[in-house]
Amino acid sequence: MKANARFGPAEQTPAQRQALLDEAQALGAAQGLPPLSPFGQRLYRRYVAGELSVAECSAQLRQRYNPT
Repeated sequence: MKANARFGPAEQTPAQRQALLDEAQALGAAQGLPPLSPFGQRLYRRYVAGELSVAECSAQLRQRYNPT
């Protein structure tokens, strides 16, 4: 299987991307951060599906919640 340059080595498959998100959400919860907003959840579902990279998700989140 050829690696997708859009994703790092540890996020090539949907299962890997989901595992990374699960870990990030667990760390956030342990630090007392609120759960993802519905908008964030939609973006991260698209990330897991391979439609968006993590950088693209982050850019959209910043644009929505921290417009300049």
